[in-house]
Formats: sequence, structure tokens, C-alpha cells
Amino acid sequence: MTETSAQGRLAVDVGGTFTDVALEFGPKRFTAKVLTTPSMPERGVMEGIEKALEVANASPADIGLIIHGTTLATNALIERKGAKTALITTEGLRDSVEMAFENRFEQYDINIDRPDPLVPRNLRWSVRERLNFKGEVLIPLDEASVEALIPLIDSNEIGSVAIGLIHSYANGTHEERVSEILTKARPDLSITLSSAVCPEIREYERQSTASANAYVQPIMSRYLGILREDLKKRGFACPVLLMTSGGGLTTLDTAMKFPIRLVESGPAGGAILASEIARECDLASVVSYDMGGTTAKICLLDDFMPQTTRTFEVARVYRNMKGSGWPVRIPAIEMVEIGAGGGS
Repeated sequence: MTETSAQGRLAVDVGGTFTDVALEFGPKRFTAKVLTTPSMPERGVMEGIEKALEVANASPADIGLIIHGTTLATNALIERKGAKTALITTEGLRDSVEMAFENRFEQYDINIDRPDPLVPRNLRWSVRERLNFKGEVLIPLDEASVEALIPLIDSNEIGSVAIGLIHSYANGTHEERVSEILTKARPDLSITLSSAVCPEIREYERQSTASANAYVQPIMSRYLGILREDLKKRGFACPVLLMTSGGGLTTLDTAMKFPIRLVESGPAGGAILASEIARECDLASVVSYDMGGTTAKICLLDDFMPQTTRTFEVARVYRNMKGSGWPVRIPAIEMVEIGAGGGS
């Protein structure tokens, strides 16, 4: 690079409509905007990066860090464009994700609609095992019941499996063994353990989170894997970090394993920016509004900080009605998001 000597920071945000790139060299900032390429989002990312580098007269060697935010995981869930997924549960508990909380989130609607589970009943299978709430084994894992599922995986052309056994938050040994058996038989199968993605009590939320992670894992792993290779081929040798729904950063490897943590990745970045602007302007109580091409997001900031939550809902059947979507137990910045962007 000829104009600056400091290493630059490059940020990429892939939305439903546009892919935005911002490049920073000290006080100098450069931007680029291109259309998102939904079928192969890495193409839009690389096109945007090339434009930003060209405007800044920079090369990949000048970049010291890449930060990436995206709504691809959210879009895959909402549009039901994830992998064909199966859920493996403890014998007798395969309907937990459909029974949910057994309540009515809208008391006076006699035609109430509940969100259909990500995994239909015919793809929710059981294995014989049982742990108590302390993680102590009451019924040892019947490995034959696990092996019996392999023909079902093949005949149903399953691309990803979520494993959510009862009380696995206290002891993940049985889930790990189920994963070992399936991986040995089908090495290319994507597998999500509820004890890894959400090691918390309450079966419904844990199984729902594991199912959502399994549903988007193949598409997100493919995208992030190709992006990593494309960046490497282009000459980027710097770290690549992903923005999480909670406003933190994570590595590519972790994001590929737990893509559900990226559900509100892009909008979280907007809320973090709003908090920085609020602090600079000395405004403790702020409402941030972030409108993209596809969706619009609103977030409340108290004492310069966005509100946070541990329970997040995706694809609500009733707009903004709590309980009408799929619960996902991840740290997230709390915001309202509606399908009313500049283009939609």
C-alpha cells in the first residue's frame, strides 16, 4: 500500500439484500456495497472486498484483521432452506419439541397457529437410555438402538442430525457416544450435540436450539469453509473473526461448529455501533433503528448499553408475540426485527 503504513481492519456484513464492506486504516475509511449473492454468498463477499481494496489502493498484505457479520443463518431458518435434519432423543420423549410449553401464547385466538417444529415427527427418533438430573446413569445406552437409526438416515437422505437426550446438560457421555457411532458409520454427516451447543436444563429449549444449529450447520459450514479458502487464495493471512448474536467475536472454526450463535450476527453489530455513538454523544437512553434492504431492526439502549437476553425466538408466527417462534438459548442482544426493509 502506498498511502498508509498501518495495518488495516476490514469488516464485512452480509445481509439479505446487500453485502457491505468497510475498510479502516487509522483515521481513513473506505466502503463498498454490492448485491448479496444468495446461492453463493462468498462471491458477493469477495467482490465487495475487491472493490474496497481497489478504492483504498490496498492489498491483502495490508489487512491485519477481518471481522464478519451476517444474517445468513437467520435467513436459512426463516425461509426453511436449511439441511434435512433428524432429531435423536431419549426413548419416549420425541414429542417434547412439539408439545413445547403446553401453553397458549395468545389466549383469545381460537384459531391459534403454533410454529411447526424444524424437525417433523417422522424424523424424530429415539434411542434407549436414561440419565437422572444429576447425570447418573439409570439405563445404559443401548448401542444397538443407535445403529438401527443408520438405515433411517440413509433412506430419508438426512444431511444433519441433532442429538438431544434427557439431562445431557449434566452428563454428555451418552450423546457423545451416539455421535461416535454415527460418525464412524457416516463420516460426512453433520452432528450437533445439545450438551455442547446448549448445556442447560429444560428439554424443549435445549432440543430446539440443537435442532436449529443442526439445521443451518451444513450450509454455514460450507459457506465459511469456502470463504476461508477464497481469502487464503487471494493472499489474506490475517485472522478472521465472526460477530456473534451477543455482540462478541468468535473464530471461524467455532462459528462452523455452532452457527446458531450467528443468528443475529449482523444486527448485533449495528447495535454495538449504536452504543458507541450514544457514548460519544453522551446519550444514556437511546432507541437504535437499523434498516437494511430486507429487514428493519430496533434496539433499546440503557446506560449506553444494548439490552441483552439469554432466550431468543426465531421465525415467530405472530409478529412480536413472545412464544410464537422457536426458542433458541444463546446470548443475544435483544431487539425487534421485522420484514420491512428498504426493498421489502
